[in-house]
Amino acid sequence: MKLARFSVVALGALGLAIGVAGAVAPAAAAEGGDPAHGRTVAARCLACHDLNTGATRLGPSLKGVIGRKAGSLPGYAYSDAMKSSGVTWTPDTLDTYLKSPTTYVKGTKMAFAGLPDAKDRADVIAYLQQATK
Repeated sequence: MKLARFSVVALGALGLAIGVAGAVAPAAAAEGGDPAHGRTVAARCLACHDLNTGATRLGPSLKGVIGRKAGSLPGYAYSDAMKSSGVTWTPDTLDTYLKSPTTYVKGTKMAFAGLPDAKDRADVIAYLQQATK
């Protein structure tokens, strides 16, 4: 009985540790991202987004995106879903959004399937942190 009780406790602790590690992984990935590679990956974003001037294109400008409330940039016609999402763009929320925009904000206008590779997302986020201040 003692062994069985220990096993349950040990498995519970292991599950908690894995859950905590998974929760901090996006932030850790973004912090360790390679901005030079992120610039290459983000080149496809430039077809719709401006990074530096604040100009609106097919998509909103990404200048100052980190820390900005989603759907709040004046001059861009956001979807109702984005305006009411309650999201503030942080490395973590960008990581989740860039993985699958239509899953994270159902009803978004962003016509992009997403970046399935976690390293690509971390690199893009590292680049955005540098390039869009």
